Amino acid sequence: MLNLLRHGEPRDARALLIVHGLFGSARNWGAIARRLSDRGTVICVDMRNHGESFWSDQHSYADLAADLAQVIEAEGAPMDVLGHSMGGKAAMMLALTRPDLVGRLLVADIAPVAYTHSQAHLIAAMRALPLDALESRGAADAALSAQIDDPGVRAFLLQSLDLRSDPPRWRLNLDTLEAEMPRIIGWPEVSLSHDGPTLFLSGGRSDYVLPDHRAKIRALFPQARLAKLPGAGHWLHAEAPRPFEASARMWFDAG
Repeated sequence: MLNLLRHGEPRDARALLIVHGLFGSARNWGAIARRLSDRGTVICVDMRNHGESFWSDQHSYADLAADLAQVIEAEGAPMDVLGHSMGGKAAMMLALTRPDLVGRLLVADIAPVAYTHSQAHLIAAMRALPLDALESRGAADAALSAQIDDPGVRAFLLQSLDLRSDPPRWRLNLDTLEAEMPRIIGWPEVSLSHDGPTLFLSGGRSDYVLPDHRAKIRALFPQARLAKLPGAGHWLHAEAPRPFEASARMWFDAG
């Protein structure tokens, strides 16, 4: 089963499952999860091929949804689900295929469509990092800067670098993520729909959820609501954590 980080204790509110995006981990969501845990249990997962979870040659959304279903079934009751980017697509597939396991759904800055936003260049940059020669995170950041200009993106990726390992290693299965990139940025054709309450929350500066996507969203999620966080980009939970948290709290408390 997936590696879990658990926050809070059971309360009246339904437990919340948080699903990270590509190259992320459960730890990325720690601050938001801890604050939301005042309303009940919050579980963050490491998706397969990420963090401390198992590695696999397969990384389809059917596989990812099945992993999430196993986590919820082990908890013994349906959960609210929050998924960002790749995690948002996995959460959508879970809701479409196992609606009995999902309460309220929040999909953060992603739509059920295929994209051209390949992240293969980031994998190439991580592969090029001279792991054997690294002595500090600062040295790793300097080395990554040769191929990745954005310091925020470098900081995000470096959260998955294990410098305590000998030699240092990525907590990411780069081989599978590279091979499966077409599936990760794609979206399978499905003939299902999910009638449960669903919020698509996107960043005002992001181009991941566009007006052209609304028809597909509503075809699969007839009860969908769409909202934006002004000024935030694709990593809206990191760029605007307090507004994101407030929006999530309002959405899940409404149930």
